[in-house]
Amino acid sequence: MKLILNSLLDTEAFAQKMADRLRGQTITVTLDGDLGAGKTAWTRFFGKALGVKRTINSPTFTIMKSYTTADGTPLYHMDAYRLEGAHQDLGFEECFEEGICVVEWADYIAEQIPADHISISLKETGETSREVELNAHGPQSRKLLEGWE
Repeated sequence: MKLILNSLLDTEAFAQKMADRLRGQTITVTLDGDLGAGKTAWTRFFGKALGVKRTINSPTFTIMKSYTTADGTPLYHMDAYRLEGAHQDLGFEECFEEGICVVEWADYIAEQIPADHISISLKETGETSREVELNAHGPQSRKLLEGWE
């Protein structure tokens, strides 16, 4: 499904709506988009909506950061950009099995992403506007996004 976000407030509202649906779940969300498309900004809003108290910033150099949501659910934020061509097992499966995992540049570790996941593609259409493609891959993801308007 396609969505249009016309401002940072729209992006924050979209992240809040996703947080309301995913709170307390074990699910992976992949984020795709060019550099500057808003992947980390969306994750920051998403984490805030889940009650994360720490500042969420890009894990580009650390590859993964972990946070705790207000209800105690782990939130993992991964950036696979620097892993292009990496074929070794990096142990991400453990993260995918508990809590919410948000993965930027997931194409670089596609073989490790759970089959059942939610994908969000962000395309910059203006300084603060974005076109979003939201897709559910698998039964759990479809159920979580059921009735999205």
